[in-house]
Amino acid sequence: MLRVAHSCARQWWSVTNAHARRCVAATQSAPVRRMCAGAALPPRDELEYDVAIVGAGPAGLAAAIRLRQLCAASGKDLSVCVLEKGTEVGAHILSGCVLEPRALDELLPDWQRMNDPRPPTLTPVTDDRFYLFTERHAVQSPLTPPQMHNKGKNVMLSLSQLTRWMAAYAEQHMQVDIFPGFACDELLIEDDATDGTAASRRVVGVALKDMGIAKDGSQKMTFQRGAAVKARLTLLAEGARGSLTQAAEAHFGLRDKCSHQTYALGLKEVWRVRPEVHQPGLCMHSVGWPLDSSTYGGSFMYHLADDDDATTPQCRMAVGFVLALDYHNPHTVAHSEFQKWKTHPSMHKYFEDAECLQYGARVLNEGGVQSIPRLDFPGGALIGCAAGFLNVPKIKGTHTAMKSGMLAAETAFESLSSDARGSMAHYPSAVKASWIMEELETVRNIRPGFKYGLWAGLANAAFESYISRGRAPWTLQHAPPDHTVLRDASECESPAYPKPGEGNPAVLDILSSVALSGTYHDHDEQPHLRLRDPSVPQRVNLPKYAGPESKYCPAKVYEYVDDQLVINAQNCLHCKACDVKDPTQNIQWTVPEGGDGPKYTLM
Repeated sequence: MLRVAHSCARQWWSVTNAHARRCVAATQSAPVRRMCAGAALPPRDELEYDVAIVGAGPAGLAAAIRLRQLCAASGKDLSVCVLEKGTEVGAHILSGCVLEPRALDELLPDWQRMNDPRPPTLTPVTDDRFYLFTERHAVQSPLTPPQMHNKGKNVMLSLSQLTRWMAAYAEQHMQVDIFPGFACDELLIEDDATDGTAASRRVVGVALKDMGIAKDGSQKMTFQRGAAVKARLTLLAEGARGSLTQAAEAHFGLRDKCSHQTYALGLKEVWRVRPEVHQPGLCMHSVGWPLDSSTYGGSFMYHLADDDDATTPQCRMAVGFVLALDYHNPHTVAHSEFQKWKTHPSMHKYFEDAECLQYGARVLNEGGVQSIPRLDFPGGALIGCAAGFLNVPKIKGTHTAMKSGMLAAETAFESLSSDARGSMAHYPSAVKASWIMEELETVRNIRPGFKYGLWAGLANAAFESYISRGRAPWTLQHAPPDHTVLRDASECESPAYPKPGEGNPAVLDILSSVALSGTYHDHDEQPHLRLRDPSVPQRVNLPKYAGPESKYCPAKVYEYVDDQLVINAQNCLHCKACDVKDPTQNIQWTVPEGGDGPKYTLM
């Protein structure tokens, strides 16, 4: 497509953003006029691209950059856009993050030495530590698991900052159109009769969510119809449990021949600590307490270097807690487990006179190679964590996500160069032949082994890591789906959790944590968290499971008041835990208006 299309698209984006800003100002200074619910919707504006990418995470941005690199090398001109629901690139990105730079080195060999734009601050890992926590002691392992060897080869950084840098590079040097603040609400699927079958269907792009619809369904004076972004190929890079990804999986049967996906919830905080306890390069992981031996999970602590241009010591420390969502006890409170971990005697010194700067949470895929769905569908493909390429024993998925995006870009380029419609049919074989699958196949049995408990899981992990080295002639399967394994509340004990202000400087109450995420949703917009049956919480979840929604949610979105479920959607961190763990699968997570949600800057 002609580059003039890019100019028109950028003009549309500028006008749309200006309109949105004027509308927000108007709603703050004048009463809101409404059109009646059910009023006829105007037609959608249409934008056309060769490739549309949904999600400005590491996979989506790597795909965009690689595709434009191939264009530059060949003299072809394929238009590429990236659509991002966060208010800016990186606003919804959260990871540990210890980066294995393998894929980024392949994509941009000189990336660490670039100055325009300059990459975020990198902290080389200089000290690897792995601990088993008991209630009072931290027992350091004499051997760091081989998958967690980071010293001398990997770097710690903020993934939200890295994606912001990648987006700047893609726009400035690769002429990629990036549209933050626009949520993709619907896959555009049309009949495709070119193969002679009337039943054939093909994705031809995505529709952006309408903006300015009130909670009661009426159109506010700020109403704006979401545009239709048409594309020859559409790459879904939404991350774990993406809405459009689930729609594609259901419509095209992408999960018909793989295991169900299994998930964990990752919670993270960034703190400013005292200089005397700050050790840049320290990379610590732990398992054990406060989780019981039947619950999989762990923690991390990363000490980050100061920014090069910092004029005063920043002394930042990232801490996080990962709770597998196949836990059984409905009384388990995710946020409180994290706060309890920070009260361990070995951690106390780090939080004395410290200040928490930011908080966030996000689910992550843990299914590994057993749970990877079919990767292509007519008109597009799944890339990154939308497909589920996380290496769980490594606790890393950024490198595999980027590589999958690069492989998808190469497939798309080759196809669009010879086929007017484009096809991603060769993408799965490209992934299978790459180091992604080699890496995931090697560790495929480690995570499923923990369904038998911590000690059996550690023994199996040792066998797989040091003896079979991933070559065992069997493949373990996962436990049942996460939402099916909760026991009745009457059969389980409620854990004891610390409270803020009880001599625990590290312990934050959940609403104080949420405030540090910067999350925002308009109180008068269509609810993005919906109950398929409003009677289920009171009829099933509360009496049987003691209201688990109020416990697994890390942002107090759900609470029971007088035995009625109240949904505080404005608190939502877009972590997707409710979409995964709700025992009756009664909660439907949909995208809110573009720009809503957390505003991460350090995650």
